[in-house]
Amino acid sequence: MRLRSKKNLLFFFCCFCLNLGVAIDTITSSQSIKDPGNIVSNGSVFKLGFFSPINSTNRYIGIWYSNISVFTVVWVANRETPLNDSSGVLTISKDGNLVVLDGKKKILWSSNVTNSVPNLSAQLLDSGNLVLQEKNTRTIIWESFQLPCDTLLPNMKISTNVRTGNKVQLTSWQSPSDPSIGSFSANIQPLSLPQGFIWKDDSPYSRGGPWNNRVFLGIPNMTYEFLDGFSLLNDHEGTFSLSFSYVEDSLLHFTLNTHGNIEQRFWDYEKGDWKVWLALLQTECDFYGYCGAFGSCNSQNTPICSCLQGFEPKNTKEWNNGNWTSGCVRRTQLQCERVNTGNEGSKMDGFLKLNTMKVPDFADWSQALEADCRQQCLKNCSCIAYAYDTGIGCMSWTGSLIDSQKFSSAGVDLYIRVAYSDLVTKLDMKKIVTITVIIGTVSISICTYLLWRWIAKHKARKKKEKEILLFDKGEAHKIFPSDNLNQVKVQELPLFNFEKLASATNNFHLSNKLGQGGFGSVYKGKLSDGQEIAVKRLSRTSAQGFEEFMNEAVTSCSFTLDSRLRIIHRDLKASNILLDKELNPKISDFGTARIFRGNEDQANTRRVIGTYGYMSPEYAIEGQFSEKSDVFSFGVLLLEIVSGRRNNSFYNDEEFLTLLGLAWKLWNSDNAVALIDPMISEPFFEMEILRCIQVGLLCVQEYAKDRPTVSVVVSMLKSEIADMPHPKKPAFTERLIALDIESSERRKSIFSVNNVTVTTIQGR
Repeated sequence: MRLRSKKNLLFFFCCFCLNLGVAIDTITSSQSIKDPGNIVSNGSVFKLGFFSPINSTNRYIGIWYSNISVFTVVWVANRETPLNDSSGVLTISKDGNLVVLDGKKKILWSSNVTNSVPNLSAQLLDSGNLVLQEKNTRTIIWESFQLPCDTLLPNMKISTNVRTGNKVQLTSWQSPSDPSIGSFSANIQPLSLPQGFIWKDDSPYSRGGPWNNRVFLGIPNMTYEFLDGFSLLNDHEGTFSLSFSYVEDSLLHFTLNTHGNIEQRFWDYEKGDWKVWLALLQTECDFYGYCGAFGSCNSQNTPICSCLQGFEPKNTKEWNNGNWTSGCVRRTQLQCERVNTGNEGSKMDGFLKLNTMKVPDFADWSQALEADCRQQCLKNCSCIAYAYDTGIGCMSWTGSLIDSQKFSSAGVDLYIRVAYSDLVTKLDMKKIVTITVIIGTVSISICTYLLWRWIAKHKARKKKEKEILLFDKGEAHKIFPSDNLNQVKVQELPLFNFEKLASATNNFHLSNKLGQGGFGSVYKGKLSDGQEIAVKRLSRTSAQGFEEFMNEAVTSCSFTLDSRLRIIHRDLKASNILLDKELNPKISDFGTARIFRGNEDQANTRRVIGTYGYMSPEYAIEGQFSEKSDVFSFGVLLLEIVSGRRNNSFYNDEEFLTLLGLAWKLWNSDNAVALIDPMISEPFFEMEILRCIQVGLLCVQEYAKDRPTVSVVVSMLKSEIADMPHPKKPAFTERLIALDIESSERRKSIFSVNNVTVTTIQGR
């Protein structure tokens, strides 16, 4: 009897907790939610319960954020069948469905699961997803993410199946007081090319343009870094699904509001309110087909609508009155159309290039290369425009060009087919402008050249006697310290005076310039016997000098004469990797290198040399370098090659300090494929590229002991090591100052900015 009393007490306590909103995240058939009760997700992110919208007394079951001050609903169950009193109950029915009942036990809303199983529970997750699942196996039978309302949360998907027509889409509220389905919806249209659409009733309202595996081309402010984590997947069974992930400690979601605009909002903790980060509809040009067929919209122009090149208004009176929906028609019939009607003899059609455009709707797609895309369109008289994007391929159009827009940036180049007469008119104007620019440029260049020659001759006369003869045998002891001469027998090397080097390089002419670094410029030259040489000329503004030059000579000679020595380069980066005629990579610029002899494996220096973004943390901060320092630099270089981005290109990025941070995030979220540059992305090589990403992350681990040696790196890249370790968090992934500037000790450092190695005094 006492045991039974305890069970009853426990049952009533659970019901009491549910009704009072205690943080319980699960309901069962015996534990329901009665108005005004609620449950809270395990991490207290979301809350599920009954609520009334603003200016309304109707009651709904919904999900909202529980840990912020602004009441924000993200999902509603009975949005079409509200309760008009507080008698509502959310429970699991006998048939296994999650249902909303009124006071008379009438079902107002149901999850409509047809193949249900016994022993079910419903749990509210910290993702905002309400899942109906089998208790023991945790098999999900139904989830609220399958039935979105107006809000897209991280990892929620909207999708379209082209075979069945089934859609999972966002639908707006009727008004802020009425969550019933409004006039607007947003979904994916995957026909030909997947595109994002907003619809008003059954008509297109706004179009995001085709998906290029990273962004929608019709959304100019949808940058890769800003919307990193977006993905559109094809399951190859007819379903295309769009989702986004966001792992930072921020509240972020997309909302389709009652006006038909999609807004990306994040929670501003300082202001205690939502902040709109991105709105899709910003000008009239973002409305679908605003300028009609063959019209182009540019929000920077007045009026904002104009006809595409080679076209004119279909109804001039309406067009002049600001009614652009009638669109435009072709001004001159195409040559291929004249041939078909027997009117031959006209000149060939051509293409006019329109830069930074939102491409029109109804594109046809092919895998043709960029070079073949134009010819493919030109051979087909029905093809009236084409465009090419590396992430998509060749796009072409055969019908009306609708919903084109001119961007100030982003977009792609759109090529419009026009008759030869329209092409000539455009080309003539271009010729006039081009000729004027050329004449002006040539005149300025000639004057500048003559002035430069005069200044050069004047300086040469005054300073000729002061010029140092580089590598002059008689003056070598004045140029190089005696200890360096002991390391390298300068007398045994081929020596040249300054005049010979100037003659070999045509007086260091710009046409012979190969490149430039912290030391100065490098020129190609040819000696009198025909031998080709490279000449380094020290810049007057360089902080480097004879020490670096002699170091390079010592290192190069030692490397050539004794292969047992290990060389630590200390400035390994993209600009120091050269390619020969066969595209074989060669490491250059050994001016900062150090040689390890015998059993040496690491050293310390007070003179830090290298390039920010490539230097390992122990070297940049402590001055300690080893083989693992170059391994770190190689890892950065490997990730740059795979991603097509520089490690130091994230300076103004609020989310990532370096490319290493981006790579680490994508690797941890099993989305490393998103790091791959589309220029090299090929499904056949995907596993090899992912291996390179893993090797790169292993090389840039924060602690030198965790990084592989060079020989192990080679084995990994050659797939000789099957099971590679999981990488640890890379260095410089958090926004910290690169060097510890708090220490009182000062040291001389050589570092690189914009790929040029320079010297400065930097506090440590």
